[in-house]
Amino acid sequence: MHVELDGMSLTIRQTVAVARDKACTVSLAARARQRLDDMRRYIERQWLNESAPPMYGFNTGLGKLKDTRIPITHILQFQRSTINAHSAGVGEPVPEDVVRATLLLRANALARGVSGPRSEVVERLIAMLNAGVHPVIPQKGSVGASGDLAPLAYLAGALVGHERAEAFYRGTRMPARDALAAAGILPEFELEAKDGLALINGSTVSLAYAVLALDDARRLVTNADIALAVSLEAIRGEMAAFDERVQEARPHPGQAATAANVRELTRASKRCTPAAREIVLPDEGRVPAQTIPARVQDAYSLRCAPQVHGPVRDALKYIESIMAIEINSATDNPLMFESGSDFEVLSAGNFHGQYLAQACDLLAIVLTDLGSISERRTYRLLDPTMSYGLPSNLVATMPGVNTGYSIAHCSMAALVTENKTLCWPASVDSIPTKSNQEDHVSNSTWSSRKAHMVLANVQQIVATEMLIAAQAVSITETQLKGYDLGVGTSAAVRTIRDRVPAALDGDRWLHADLAEALELVRTDAVVAAAEQACGPLA
Repeated sequence: MHVELDGMSLTIRQTVAVARDKACTVSLAARARQRLDDMRRYIERQWLNESAPPMYGFNTGLGKLKDTRIPITHILQFQRSTINAHSAGVGEPVPEDVVRATLLLRANALARGVSGPRSEVVERLIAMLNAGVHPVIPQKGSVGASGDLAPLAYLAGALVGHERAEAFYRGTRMPARDALAAAGILPEFELEAKDGLALINGSTVSLAYAVLALDDARRLVTNADIALAVSLEAIRGEMAAFDERVQEARPHPGQAATAANVRELTRASKRCTPAAREIVLPDEGRVPAQTIPARVQDAYSLRCAPQVHGPVRDALKYIESIMAIEINSATDNPLMFESGSDFEVLSAGNFHGQYLAQACDLLAIVLTDLGSISERRTYRLLDPTMSYGLPSNLVATMPGVNTGYSIAHCSMAALVTENKTLCWPASVDSIPTKSNQEDHVSNSTWSSRKAHMVLANVQQIVATEMLIAAQAVSITETQLKGYDLGVGTSAAVRTIRDRVPAALDGDRWLHADLAEALELVRTDAVVAAAEQACGPLA
């Protein structure tokens, strides 16, 4: 894929592709370069003199020092000092795909042509991205107010070849200037007026985290529907709750999509039928004549899944609408706009990350609930009194000697607990900074990082439900012989079994099985197999 940046038409799909596929290439659109050059000529003609009026961050100091004039003779030093002063981040490095997305999104924001940097700055960001020079950016240190100042200072430091900046190049961490030289890029680059502030002023690291988390979440919810469907097969579920007429009576799009997915996945299932439910499994402890085979209705984690998975889907559509706007927005300050033959400079607050913070807090909340209901289904599959007779802990042989999957569930319960803490909204926890100049901040970077962490936990929770539901299906194949799975669920179980054999001979190193299941979710392998069998899913 090749992506041309003009500041106005970048898509989420393109952003994810560039972030995660180094074969993708990027260039600056000619019309965007022209806008940048036209604005720059005006800046150099009208503003690079001592009589020019104050322009924030151009010929004035920053933050509380906004009213301090910067002489023209000190402007180059001001750029270097800006990077030094803001390189105050802490923590482990930002993941590589997030760094790549940050490079792309910052270049695109500047390409919009209202920020005032030189086109050479944007071209250098793109060159670093194409060459695989990935700045080392600490994860912590931004409150998402004047943008991600501290994280982006490390990006700027790598861009200029600062002697203390670092970058990853071909998997090796090294001084940024060495990485640039190894990639065939001049190792030193001097920033000029407005270049420094344009690079660091904007919630771009927050946005990079958010866009990637959103894309993963959209795919995760389909995996969760498949896990649900296999759990229904394992427990011989009652399918009335997924009837199309039920969804039409409460016509939320997400709810209808989840129910439709389950109907397609379980199409032609003989397990989710009254006839299958008439069979008494050894651990069920019921007399057939005493129980209505139809079961009437299942527990909420099964029966109400459309009403829980559905809101996740609908929330993701809202979050996507925010991200689609943000990736083509200019988020620094001040901004410059054409006014006749001149440009008007406006100081404002597009750098403030509240849109991102609230969207990412919502993302964390809905994903936490998706993981919570998945964990409840997993727990149900392990208890014969709730699973209608599946063996305790799904132990296939020598119970007691073998423990089964109870500790796998405990790990998922731990992740659910983590998520409950992580989904506490950071967007409402403003803390004033910079002598109260920044008296309301968004915490967008923490919101987006938390959403990323919740997402990773829920991927494992859903993967574990798939693993345990497949074990439940396999362990009852003899008792339920002839009661085949649905079109999509049978394909899903086959794919799981190709990577993780059923545990029929006793306990084994469970960590490896959990890791394999997680990889199946992250790569969408189970989704692909199910869709090949039953058609596209929502």
